[in-house]
Amino acid sequence: MRYVEPIREKDWLEEFLNYFKENSMRDYVMFMVGIHTGLRISDILPLKKRDVLGTHIMIFEKKTGKQKRFIIPSPLRKVLDEYIKDLRNTDYLFESQKKTNTGKPKPIDRTRAYRIIQEAAEAIGYPEPIGTHSMRKTFGYTFYSKYKEVASLMKIFNHSKETTTLFYIGVGQDTLDEKIAGLYR
Repeated sequence: MRYVEPIREKDWLEEFLNYFKENSMRDYVMFMVGIHTGLRISDILPLKKRDVLGTHIMIFEKKTGKQKRFIIPSPLRKVLDEYIKDLRNTDYLFESQKKTNTGKPKPIDRTRAYRIIQEAAEAIGYPEPIGTHSMRKTFGYTFYSKYKEVASLMKIFNHSKETTTLFYIGVGQDTLDEKIAGLYR
């Protein structure tokens, strides 16, 4: 698996949001869920309308098996309300055009989600390594940039060390870049 970065600059984040909004409401909502909750793509894709009706998203994380409760922030709530208004409670939010062997709907898979992110990055000329994990990292980077507090972020991400969390969201790389750039000033 390739190392990917968070989307650090607000201008690039807006470029992604505009691209998705113009091209696919499904993909726009998927991206919004990723950057506003910090959930892994494996936990985002199986979400159904019934999972996002309240004030929080309650899931059992696929990777850890732990139960997690995430508040739905107001910008995401607004987008979700518009998006889900015509869905049934049992409909997947990110439904694939492909069906199961028995003809039932299923969500898009991780590979398709990755391609969606890659296509957007290519279309807008985004220069950094990016993938589905970039949404989660973008959430973490944004959270840290606003609050400068690692303990809560460690808990959200289930990390046991501050250094792991800071490396994960790219803060360590930012620090190195700043120091190297300033070395000969």
